[in-house]
Amino acid sequence: MFTQDLVRKRILVTGANGMLGQRTIKFYNQSNNVQLAGTSVEDTAVFENTDYISCDITDREKIKKVVSDFCPDFIVNTAAFTNVDLSEVERELAWKINVKGVEYLAEAARIIDAHIIHISSDYIFDGTSGPYPENAKPNPLGYYGRTKLASENALKISGAIHTILRTNVLYGIASSRPDFVRWVVNSVREGKQINIVTDQVNNPTFIDDLVQAINEVIEFRKTGVYNIGGREFLTRFDFTEIIADFFNLDKSLINPITTDELNQKATRPLKSGLLTLKAETEMGFKPHSISETLVLMKRELNL
Repeated sequence: MFTQDLVRKRILVTGANGMLGQRTIKFYNQSNNVQLAGTSVEDTAVFENTDYISCDITDREKIKKVVSDFCPDFIVNTAAFTNVDLSEVERELAWKINVKGVEYLAEAARIIDAHIIHISSDYIFDGTSGPYPENAKPNPLGYYGRTKLASENALKISGAIHTILRTNVLYGIASSRPDFVRWVVNSVREGKQINIVTDQVNNPTFIDDLVQAINEVIEFRKTGVYNIGGREFLTRFDFTEIIADFFNLDKSLINPITTDELNQKATRPLKSGLLTLKAETEMGFKPHSISETLVLMKRELNL
């Protein structure tokens, strides 16, 4: 007769110190049927009560050793170079982390039949005709988007069992750094003027909803590509106004501008966002509304 230990899923989270990694670790720490480990480039973990291995996923031999030693059933890859503008300058580093690191994980996973769950982005699209279904034709505008598309293609030809979750405008609760919501709240409460674009449309994704989608992939053992996003499609400015109304912020400090006025290094997709019907119908994905997520954030963070 199998013991509980023998039937537990073994899950390795890469990029575990990041916002999504932290929430994934927190979620599975509350489960009795998961043996969990996290790895990230930093020397120490920002979380407790979970095995942690310091490792850079661009170190091919080391990450392969981490995978082979822990022998996970699932690898949740939240590690990424996510600075869109810096990707235009630090191209070699962005490629090493976002593409080569994924290739090395896939090599290690294929040997032990581990299932990789990889996080991708709506930035693989050009933002001319969003929101996008999973089968829309990619056309990244910037180097960050090119690396994320390349990471998807690397997985598809790797021979490793894999699921790609595309997402956009992540926000939510994490200890490492403020997300968009906390940045807006903190900035305006401090009396700072903030500039918010009126011409970028997305469906912002609550981090914990993405964690739920990861768990649904694991529970249903789904493979392939799934879009994960929030319920509402709206501009970044509209999103900010919802935040301001909820937290009773001074909206006169929120300045509407266009993306062109920011003079950013990387071109942004404007009419974007991700259709989530496939995830909703095939694995029961149910995102929260923005108002629901703000209640949750206010309660946990005491904002």
